[in-house]
This record gives sequence, C-alpha cells and structure tokens, in this order.
Amino acid sequence: MDISDIIHPRTSFFGLAVPDREACLQTLTDSMEEAGFVGNKTAYLAAVNAREEKGSTGIGFGVAIPHGKSSAVSTAGLAFARLAAPIEWNSLDGQPVQAVFLIGVPEKDTGHAHMKILIALSRKLIHKEFRDELLAVNSFTGLQQLLQTL
Repeated sequence: MDISDIIHPRTSFFGLAVPDREACLQTLTDSMEEAGFVGNKTAYLAAVNAREEKGSTGIGFGVAIPHGKSSAVSTAGLAFARLAAPIEWNSLDGQPVQAVFLIGVPEKDTGHAHMKILIALSRKLIHKEFRDELLAVNSFTGLQQLLQTL
C-alpha cells in the first residue's frame, strides 16, 4: 500500500487552528467523511475516541497518530494536520503535538492495512529530518511527495 495514495486534498491541513485534541479529531473525521473514506463519522469518531481512552496515540516528537477500528470506514484513508499551534495530547514524552495523522481502515482490514500504515509512518517519524520536512510542508502536493518516501 502506497500511503500517498490514501490521502486526499480534503483530508490535508496546513496550519489548522484548533483549541484541543477533540476539535482536531472532529475536524479530521469530518474531512474523512467529505473525502469518502468514512460513511458514518459519528461511529468512526467514537471508535477513535475509544482507542484514545486505551492509551494516548501521541507517540512523541510532537506527533500523534490516532486511529480507530470501525465498520464506518468505507475504504482506507489518511488525514493529516500540521497545527497552527501545538496542542496537548497526553503524549508519551509529555510534549504537545504539532502534527497529526488520522488513520482510517475498514474493520475487516484492520490487521493488515492498519499495521502497515502505522509501521510506515513510525519508521519515518523517528527521523528528525523527516519530522522537520513534515512541519515545513505547505501544500497537498508537497505532503504527497513526502509520503512517497515512506
């Protein structure tokens, strides 16, 4: 799976101004529905929030990768937000989040597709150079090109 193929201009935000994690998740979930990845945004958001309750998806380095397993997801999709200002996410390193990737996969595909996306993102996000490029990207095309390096 090429991650750059499962992101959409409608699910990509550069300088998203939100006050908190909940508003961020709502905005990204709405965009996933608008792009056709999610059929029922309420059910999907409930799955994402249930996952957050099990443990923070703030992985550190100013990045969060929220996700949820739900039949409300029609097809694998990805949303991205570079935030206008960092927000609290209860991250593993105690630092606020500046970039968020929201992963959506159909419930029946969660084992394989879900893990493949998480692993690909995580492998790149441990590198400071990649994170710096991610925080500097200002367009969907730039983001797509950066994701093609995964």
